[in-house]
Amino acid sequence: MTRVGDVVEVLERAYPPELAEAWDAVGLVCGDPDEAVRRILVCVDPVEDTVDEAIELGAQLVVAHHPLLLRGVHGVAADTPKGRLVHRLVRAGVALFCAHTNADAADPGVSDALADALGLTVVGPLAPNADGRTGIGRIAELSVAEPFAGFVERVAGALPTTAGAVRGAGDPARPIRIVAVSGGAGDGYLDAATRAGVDAFVTADLRHHPAGEHLGRPNAPALVDVAHWASEWPWCEQAAAILRDVLGGTVDITVSTRRTDPWTVAAGPDNTGRTQG
Repeated sequence: MTRVGDVVEVLERAYPPELAEAWDAVGLVCGDPDEAVRRILVCVDPVEDTVDEAIELGAQLVVAHHPLLLRGVHGVAADTPKGRLVHRLVRAGVALFCAHTNADAADPGVSDALADALGLTVVGPLAPNADGRTGIGRIAELSVAEPFAGFVERVAGALPTTAGAVRGAGDPARPIRIVAVSGGAGDGYLDAATRAGVDAFVTADLRHHPAGEHLGRPNAPALVDVAHWASEWPWCEQAAAILRDVLGGTVDITVSTRRTDPWTVAAGPDNTGRTQG
């Protein structure tokens, strides 16, 4: 019998809690480590949609990237959004485990999964920890350089479709071969990407002013802005593969395909004159 605690042990070997940022909240959120696990759902966001999916699947454990309770709380009353989720999970006998910045920094981690999805070969971390191996973001390579416009199309074709689509900032003809990637919000690593001498930086949640100021600097890489959820979704299959490899056929593991990106509608013509929606 595989227990919740057995799964937690596997995940914490792959994504050591000590790699998490000091402000983060990772690990087992709710659930009994001694309870049996037959089905696991892996997702980016622990939200109503994925809790629905877990209950429908008959899962005993949800493995999520984003924390449910990131900031300190004094209660989980069922008339609050997060408290309601905790109550639903507990009543349904579903445990919740979160691997956030520890999964970002691990080797392999979130950015390795993103680089792999884009057809890139990882050569090292973008912002390395003291060990030189783990850390946030990755520097990676294309086997052959391609124009920036084509590279942006590559990114759009590799990641799940979202209402916000994929945006590129830079010369469409610029040759792209060395790329920095950082799953999730990455504008705090714009300087690191520039220092690394990469041709392009792929991340999420880029803001107008930091992006504009970055592009005005010498040798600044071109930017590709993707949806936060889409940039981290490839990690789900990475985590699922780790669990399958260790737990064998004892547990059924499902990667959620429900789009939990909060943006649901886009309007206006795109570059081809078609309407997004």
